[in-house]
Amino acid sequence: MFNKGDKVTVLDEAMDGIVVSVLNNRVMVLTTDGFELAFDPKELLKIGESKLNYNIGANLNQIIKEKEIPKPRSFVKEKKTKEIPAPEFDLHIEKLVKNFRSMNNYEILTLQTETAKRHIEFAIKNRIPKIVFIHGVGEGVLKSELDFLLGRYDNIDFHDANYQKYGLGATEIFIRQQKN
Repeated sequence: MFNKGDKVTVLDEAMDGIVVSVLNNRVMVLTTDGFELAFDPKELLKIGESKLNYNIGANLNQIIKEKEIPKPRSFVKEKKTKEIPAPEFDLHIEKLVKNFRSMNNYEILTLQTETAKRHIEFAIKNRIPKIVFIHGVGEGVLKSELDFLLGRYDNIDFHDANYQKYGLGATEIFIRQQKN
């Protein structure tokens, strides 16, 4: 089937060469890279042969085209739509009022929860999908009050905000919008 001097290509490899010898059903091929390798005749296909005397189940041109190394694709960078960051509201008392020294703990906590409630109502009314409350770590009193407040809303999901950005002292709120 193969004779010395036949140009061949390897079916499952990107390799071409010339038949050097045929011994005991093994075909020795000198590749275009200068290596002499042995192949089974089923692994090879003659190049430039006008008549195909055997049935390989595919067109020679199709096989050669499939073996060609594809050109690297040029990637068009897609424009990312800038995601608007979620509004952040710091509930630390020193951020809410200038002089809090005269306030007791109950008044401070009430002011903080009322501020949070006002921001939640505003976000729902204006269809803002996500907000972040920064409450700090402390003893967890404000966080537990905030959790209780958020639990009273049916259309709100919440969880701890991004740890890398806020640490343990923030809660992220997702507002499911009602369809009109």
